[in-house]
Amino acid sequence: MYSRFNQNEMLKILISDERKLMEIQKDFTLYFPFLKLEFFKAPHKIGDGSAKNLLLDSNKLIKDCRSSRPTLHIEIKESMTVDQLEQLLFENFGLAAQVFRKSGNVWLETSATDNWTLLQQNNEGAELSTQIKENRENLDNIDPY
Repeated sequence: MYSRFNQNEMLKILISDERKLMEIQKDFTLYFPFLKLEFFKAPHKIGDGSAKNLLLDSNKLIKDCRSSRPTLHIEIKESMTVDQLEQLLFENFGLAAQVFRKSGNVWLETSATDNWTLLQQNNEGAELSTQIKENRENLDNIDPY
């Protein structure tokens, strides 16, 4: 099981108007290296993906992506589901987010597994990425003659 959390620890991320979306993304990925957050102009429905044309530029300031809200910390636990995190970001901060999971060299939307915890998603990403890397290394070691 892959986790950067100590028991009962939670990740706190500052959500303030003067921070860039990319800073939130970096903070999140420090704890969940096989997951990433993307931000969109509008939220998606549970089980649906987000339209690429609604993707926000990660260089944008938070104040340019949401209605006026107070500066707060978001507290994230590895036991939270993807859906809970996405709802928390939207309801409390006005940020429409989508979690993606790494699979080798690609990022997959987690919309079909929004009910999984962040830890489950991150572990699945670690396992998939490790398997794909090992399969590539094994293919590179095959003598074609």
